[in-house]
Amino acid sequence: MIPHVIDTDVLVVGAGGAGCRAAIEASEHNVQVTLITKDLLGKAHTSMAEGGINAALGNVDSQDNWEIHGKDTCSGGAYLNNQELVEILVTQAPERVMDLENYGAVFSRTPEGLIAQRPFGHQTYRRTCYVGDRTGSEILSTLVEEIRRRDIDVHDEIFATSLLVTHRRAAGITGINVRTGETMVYRAKATIIASGGAGRVYEVTTNAAADVGSGYAMAYKAGVELVDMEQFQFHPTSVAFPEAARGQLVTEGVRGEGGILLNKHGERFMKKYNPNLTDLAGRDEVARCIATEIREGRGNEHDAVYLDVSYIPARIIETRLPTMLKDFLDLGVDIREEPMEVSPSAHHAMGGIKIDRNGGTNVQGLYAAGEAAGGVHGGNRLGGNALADINVFGAIAGESAAAFAETREMPRLPKNQIAKENRRIREPLKRESGVTHFAAVKELRKLMWDKVGIYRNRESLTEALTRIEEMQKKVWPTITVENKSTRYNNEWINTLELSDMLLVAEMIARPALLREESRGAHFRTDFPRTNNDAWFKNIILVQRNGAMQLRPAPVVVTKWPPPWISSSAS
Repeated sequence: MIPHVIDTDVLVVGAGGAGCRAAIEASEHNVQVTLITKDLLGKAHTSMAEGGINAALGNVDSQDNWEIHGKDTCSGGAYLNNQELVEILVTQAPERVMDLENYGAVFSRTPEGLIAQRPFGHQTYRRTCYVGDRTGSEILSTLVEEIRRRDIDVHDEIFATSLLVTHRRAAGITGINVRTGETMVYRAKATIIASGGAGRVYEVTTNAAADVGSGYAMAYKAGVELVDMEQFQFHPTSVAFPEAARGQLVTEGVRGEGGILLNKHGERFMKKYNPNLTDLAGRDEVARCIATEIREGRGNEHDAVYLDVSYIPARIIETRLPTMLKDFLDLGVDIREEPMEVSPSAHHAMGGIKIDRNGGTNVQGLYAAGEAAGGVHGGNRLGGNALADINVFGAIAGESAAAFAETREMPRLPKNQIAKENRRIREPLKRESGVTHFAAVKELRKLMWDKVGIYRNRESLTEALTRIEEMQKKVWPTITVENKSTRYNNEWINTLELSDMLLVAEMIARPALLREESRGAHFRTDFPRTNNDAWFKNIILVQRNGAMQLRPAPVVVTKWPPPWISSSAS
């Protein structure tokens, strides 16, 4: 089968917030832009972000500024953050919020008519701009409308399967047209990966079904460096009961509006763990505290704690938390009168493709943005920083890719690589016997949740890696697809996603085993303390000669020194 080749100047892989913002920015230049998405345009995980977008506007607390925002981001990220990227994030976030307003986003307002800002976890001042509790939906719909207004070329239902590289330069991607089953090749002068995260490798997650980590897998196989993949955030509050809604996000905005966490005895337990920040401590800390309460028997019969806003005036809940109110009413719970049952859920990958200040990677012509990229959030992302990230670094990647494409010729296609990938993706269709992907996916997700979750240790991580390697070598080669049609064959697509998920699972577990300390979202029960002498380092991950290599690298401090450095220096 000869693949269908489509040429473009700038190719954007992924149409969530980061991908849309990258495509918009690239379209400002004299280049052809093509945006591809596995789903339909407008259907992305960004729409599920509820609480808000951080920008130091000072509309509510005039003392706030970008330097304080940066300090909060680095301290909240256990100082693993790339501080150069953090400074870019916090200085440009206000401009990107203004862009959204200019595109037509409608934010909640203060009585004076300014963009309203609410408190979020581990933040010194109220800086989270919001649209009730549907901020992500408003931002994504705004960006999608801008994509359409600019008539940017969008290709829906294209599943990207590999990154093409020739002579250390990105040449585009291979993919599958989900509608037809046809193998596609998108050749590009510059490529941007904005394919989101990998929460679906875990049994309980807030993430959309598409978030299986394919962008990480494609990058890794192409020799692209990734960073801090062990740092995976578990959101403290997701629906724990009813079971049918388990894992559904309960926005941090609930606690930002005054919601309190209670154990089964009615005790406000966060006062015990963090008397100062209590329920608005960092997400990593609150998630561990909830997990500890449940593990030690102070959770309820559904292995949950309670999140209560019933003491807050009903009009506040109805105005500022309308989505939460409706979602829980649909589940038979009126949060105006009774508490929610919540527990942690896999939520956000802080690690990802290693980028520089221009969104570039170690492969020429390849850029990354949003959750696909790592380094901005360090060991723990602050709520509200993700929507800022996708807009700031989406714009940067789009501008950088366009500038690169303007001065380059179209790359040659690596035909042998394309042929090899075409054989790989069709192999499961050719097997007449074997096992289907369903049981393997279920096993992998449970394995990751049980062994590579909120609490980790050498034994659990070793067990996980042993089984992941077995599944890669013995299970994946036997996977077959019962439905041999290639048109809209979700079984086939999900089978190929399993291959990516197994690789991403290894990319999370292997550096987690190497990092013998607890820092950020990574907590080792056998190394419960933070070891600044040995492990104030990022872990760079890359494929070399078919093997996964890990390289610890000292964190570079530029502007916001951690307390152990500033105190020793003084």
